[in-house]
Amino acid sequence: MTETEHERRMARPRMAAGALFFNDQGHVLLVRPSYKPKWEIPGGYVETGESPLSACRREVQEELGISPTIGPLLVADWAPSEAEGDKVLYIFDGGRLQPGELNAIKLAPDELLEAHFHPAKTLDELLIPRLARRVTRAIDARRHGHPQYLEHGEPPPHG
Repeated sequence: MTETEHERRMARPRMAAGALFFNDQGHVLLVRPSYKPKWEIPGGYVETGESPLSACRREVQEELGISPTIGPLLVADWAPSEAEGDKVLYIFDGGRLQPGELNAIKLAPDELLEAHFHPAKTLDELLIPRLARRVTRAIDARRHGHPQYLEHGEPPPHG
């Protein structure tokens, strides 16, 4: 196999990283983008030469105007898409936002319409299905202290 044939076979997934932030009631912070019909979590695409954690920090700062501590990885999800190609999506633990951080949130006006905390039981109606599955698994990972590897938002079959 020549070098170019080998390179063509190598995966080149797009990567994105986001964070889950919580309030005192354990509700999850969701943002409503101006360019999509459903809610999202804060985050976005990883740029060339950038780690997923660095991308998460940058995107949170750009979207929310705050720079809270971003904790450990909760979920890595392989999410291929016929329309967009393979993706690897990361969710990190943003923890509980403190009052000063909440008061300092300033949404990126060209990107986000609003940001609100929502109970986990409402995720299925607010998020697209695969993101709802991914976020639910990330909440479980946070609760149990074990990151999860997912495929399409679900644990892969064992075997």
